[in-house]
Amino acid sequence: MRARFLRWLLPFLALLLAMPAALAQTAAPARAYTQAELDQMLAPIALYPDPLLSQILMAATYPLEVVKAARWSERHPGLQGDAAVRAVDNEDWDPSVKSLVAFPRVLRMMSDRLDWTQDLGEAFLEQEPYVMDTIQRLRERARAAGSLHSDGAMLVSQQGGIIVIEPANPRIVYVPYYDPLLVYGGWWWPAYPPVRWAPWPGYAVGPGITVYVGGGVRISLNFFFGAFAWHEHRVNIVRKTYYYRPLTEIQRRHVETLRRGAQVRWQHDSFHRSGIEYRRPALRERYEQRDRQPVRPAPVQRSTRERSQPAPVQRDTRERTRQAPLPRETREQTQRENRDRVQEMNTEQGRDDARESRSRDDSRRTEGRGRRDR
Repeated sequence: MRARFLRWLLPFLALLLAMPAALAQTAAPARAYTQAELDQMLAPIALYPDPLLSQILMAATYPLEVVKAARWSERHPGLQGDAAVRAVDNEDWDPSVKSLVAFPRVLRMMSDRLDWTQDLGEAFLEQEPYVMDTIQRLRERARAAGSLHSDGAMLVSQQGGIIVIEPANPRIVYVPYYDPLLVYGGWWWPAYPPVRWAPWPGYAVGPGITVYVGGGVRISLNFFFGAFAWHEHRVNIVRKTYYYRPLTEIQRRHVETLRRGAQVRWQHDSFHRSGIEYRRPALRERYEQRDRQPVRPAPVQRSTRERSQPAPVQRDTRERTRQAPLPRETREQTQRENRDRVQEMNTEQGRDDARESRSRDDSRRTEGRGRRDR
């Protein structure tokens, strides 16, 4: 009897012991990207200046608009900086994408490596704290390897345990290029090599130098509207620039808050995905409701005759709702009524003129008698 009871009790105790672990696995959501994958995708841009990097992460969440902006940049070679951004003023792109038109090489790189751009954007949306921690760890490795330090292009400082990278001149931004296999003092994920690309034209490597810059891009003061809030693990909107306009409801709320002098947390606008599906199930679920909302109409452009003409469906609707022509008898009756109304108005005007003329004559006669009496 006792042996039978123990045979029944032991499996039951084993089940009870296994339940907390199973519940913990169910409660803890699986990370979308592993640390190795985050290191891999962030390695080539982690040493960019903070303002530029923050807007690269925002723009990566809108891959189709990045491609459109890159193609526009290819059609307008030589345009960069403020001149390029002002030239795309009428484009219905997210402000972060518009800002990258100032840096054609960055846009071209993001467009050419579209899979990497999509992964980068979705990692930022789903794992923003992990992304920011990964950037800091990569910077710490580069600093320990002697590759990251201030120079004439960038200012590198440590603020409260955070490594901050800023342009040395707020009006000139240098986009660095470096080899991730060298700048971090060796790579620690053999199965996940870092994302790399060839140096851009005009960049040259000196002996022992792993971080270097090409020609700077001139921009206006306060060109960037985004900034990292490192301790809060988020990206903030810190100012309203000339290209950051209240186009959407989200942006309108941002602008009103910025006018009061407060920073606001950047929020993703699923409208600018332009129908590109999110790869991660959690992101599809998060933005599913927004995607069901009616699509905003595209801005009216009357540069061509075809764009200004109504669509066939609109023409059909207008033809159905247009009033039918009046019968002939009705038209003739309306014309007679109009003629009679005009004639009546002319008659009344003639009577008024006659009364006014008689009144003037009476006044003259009365004035004449007064003179004779005197």
